[in-house]
Amino acid sequence: MHTHPNARLTPLGRERLLRRHIHDRCTLSVLAAEAGISLRTAYTWLARYRSGGAAALVDRRRVRRTQRRTLNPQQLQHAVALRHERCTLRRVARVLSAPLSTVGRVLKALGLA
Repeated sequence: MHTHPNARLTPLGRERLLRRHIHDRCTLSVLAAEAGISLRTAYTWLARYRSGGAAALVDRRRVRRTQRRTLNPQQLQHAVALRHERCTLRRVARVLSAPLSTVGRVLKALGLA
């Protein structure tokens, strides 16, 4: 596992901190101050620990979780036809029930924006 170089605590340290809070009844604000983290971060870790256990305390990736939307071949063909009829991008997006940004990006790539 790759831990962020500026992380105050590793997942094991986070688990120890939360176990002290849960089992030893230490206040979370005192534990957070000792560890050098904000109280908000401590509560975030506590919520993650309660929902997923120790496995939820690992560092999360900071990458996009979703893919960009695209148009299926029928939608693309319809969009090109509408643009050739001089319809605006907003109208094309409304007719296709697709996001304006997606329609604009796809048609710009085809030189029809």
